[in-house]
Amino acid sequence: MNTWSKLDERSVPAWFDDVKFGIFIHWGPYSVPSWGPKRESVNTSGEAYAEWYGSAVRQEGSAYRDFHRRTYGERAAYEDFAPSFRAELFDPQRWAELFRRSGARYVVLTAKHHDAFCLWPSRHAWNWNSVDIGAHRDLFGELAAAVRESGLRMGAYYSLLEWFNPLYLSDPEAYATTHMIPQMKELVDAYGPSVLFTDGEWEHPSETWHSTEFLSWLFSHPDIGEEIVVNDRWGRETRGRHGGCFTTEYGEVGYGPDGQELHMSRERKWEENRGIGTSFGYNRNETLDDYMTERDVIHLLVDTVSRGGNLLLNVGPTADGLIPVIMEERLAQLGEWLRVNGEAIYGTSHWPERHDSDAGVRYTVKGDAVYAIFLRWPERETTLTAPGLAGKTRARMLGFDEPLTCRGAAEGVTLEVPVVPPERLPCRQAYVVRFD
Repeated sequence: MNTWSKLDERSVPAWFDDVKFGIFIHWGPYSVPSWGPKRESVNTSGEAYAEWYGSAVRQEGSAYRDFHRRTYGERAAYEDFAPSFRAELFDPQRWAELFRRSGARYVVLTAKHHDAFCLWPSRHAWNWNSVDIGAHRDLFGELAAAVRESGLRMGAYYSLLEWFNPLYLSDPEAYATTHMIPQMKELVDAYGPSVLFTDGEWEHPSETWHSTEFLSWLFSHPDIGEEIVVNDRWGRETRGRHGGCFTTEYGEVGYGPDGQELHMSRERKWEENRGIGTSFGYNRNETLDDYMTERDVIHLLVDTVSRGGNLLLNVGPTADGLIPVIMEERLAQLGEWLRVNGEAIYGTSHWPERHDSDAGVRYTVKGDAVYAIFLRWPERETTLTAPGLAGKTRARMLGFDEPLTCRGAAEGVTLEVPVVPPERLPCRQAYVVRFD
């Protein structure tokens, strides 16, 4: 099974398409300086990622290096932040409850980012993990237990590359076979994740990483082989082409080794991952204007699901283990909306050929039901032309008790919407009408 042609025959597990919404968490020693430049001051989104501090601070002339010198001095090194990554206020049960309240159905935590720091006691990362230094806690294990106790699935982010590993820098293939793959197997065997989100694949082809060999082992794993979801980040040639779920990041697929923008077919299950702000790791340089509004977050979820994708929405906790209040608020607001309208999100399918058939409306389907999701309050009389509405005779707005009048029209259906006082609105920012 260790060829891409064979591995690509494996379908993405059905549970993943049903759940639609997950929480991404970037947390590590980079959460101590917690700084990146403003997005509008750099050329690409990745240059504003605070979790890249460890690499960017070594680049002469970078904004990160200038900030580091001003704040910590010339002699301070990135590695010096690890003892201060203490997570003293980290409450895994509280995190898990927030994620459950948000309506998310799975959680993906950075078990290891590109700086090689592990949030579990990896025997392959002596004194560079959260048990040996800093928090002195198995942060991944604690959160995994709390998340599963809350009824959610737990996943792991794992970086293939390590910025500062001498073996990686001198012999990447030897690094892959003697360090990376054994460490990934250790992570899988110890915690049995439902998702393995790999990253950092772009510097070498999948052959160097021995990706197909590892995936053959993973999919044959006796405990999680049938359940586990993987992505498409297994080599510089694989995004949007090979692997499991295809990924976008802030709406982009990424760039190939020649610097050309990659594209993908969305015939395969895909997932958008992005932060509530402009960074994945917590960036204290961001202000209110850098964060998505309640409307932005809800519309992003609706738009993504209506096009067949999942949304993996990132939060960046502080070094002491708190999720910034504005991120908590956005998750709570999204959860309020899903408690009313989740029927139109979870377990639904999309109409790929008619994503935006009616302006300001997105569609999902489940069985014989068609859900029209209005991104603004509909007009008193609205004609919808989406395919599949012909013959529908009943309509109701989720969260609103009174039935709506629905009559057939030559081009689709015409919906009559009553005047509703603000205090009787079922929710905010988007409104769902179910047609049967």
